[in-house]
Amino acid sequence: MLRGLYTAAAGMISEQRRHDTITNNIANINSPGFKQGNALSRSFPEMLISTIRGGQGASTAPLGKMSLGVFSEENISIHAQGDLQETQNPFDFALVSNIQVPGINFDTSGKFVNADGERTFQPQALFTVLNADGEQRYSLNGKFTVDTAGQLVNANGNRVLGRDGQPLVLVDGAGQPIHSFKVTDKGEFLDGNGLPLLDPAGQPVGLMLSRAEDPNLLLREGNGLLRINPGDEATVTQVAAGDQVEVRQGFIERSNVDSAQSMVDMMSALRAYEANQKVIQSYDKSMEKAANEVGRV
Repeated sequence: MLRGLYTAAAGMISEQRRHDTITNNIANINSPGFKQGNALSRSFPEMLISTIRGGQGASTAPLGKMSLGVFSEENISIHAQGDLQETQNPFDFALVSNIQVPGINFDTSGKFVNADGERTFQPQALFTVLNADGEQRYSLNGKFTVDTAGQLVNANGNRVLGRDGQPLVLVDGAGQPIHSFKVTDKGEFLDGNGLPLLDPAGQPVGLMLSRAEDPNLLLREGNGLLRINPGDEATVTQVAAGDQVEVRQGFIERSNVDSAQSMVDMMSALRAYEANQKVIQSYDKSMEKAANEVGRV
């Protein structure tokens, strides 16, 4: 009987985590560049139950299999391209990424599964920024602005990195912040005359675009920032010249959350949670009756 309690409780925990993931998707439906998360659940390994016959030369007789419940295994993000929304703001940027890997045809969700069941995820391009501690982070939220020092920053003040790995500074020859510029589809900045914008060292100014080989290795840090675990840094490199990545100025990438499906999934998770809850209540009443009535007899 107690084993049934544990199974139902495991189901409640799994559905709660699923519900949390869905509500986080809905809360970020208007967050630029947000990628929908999916909570994946799987059952614990099944156990083979047998009965043991006593006496000399004891033998066993199989009774069947028993499941030990379900658990939330991982949270996988769907990295499908979100719709582009035109803002006509020169400081807004969106990435259109379709990086290909030779010999692999990715589906619409950016995933490929071979005959052996091995999964390969499509590499994704991201903006590169520095967090408050000066550590490198990644983001798809391209709503930027220029601070008083002429540095390109996001809404939280995180500095955007240029191709040289340093914070990108947009100033004119007199050191004043510029507000009239264009950005090519490769992320290169042009001044009002259509000439390449140069940094103090005389090098062309451009956005540092990072390529994540497996975007599911990136961990959400909050405020639209992603980080990579220590030891996996080699999976994130700069976008190469041949990669199919374009920068769109005056646009932002909308969240790819499907609001209608999210509402359906949330109701489904709630109903499954309630079903497991009723199972526990039923076991509780049975044990109460066994303790207070059967046990008294």
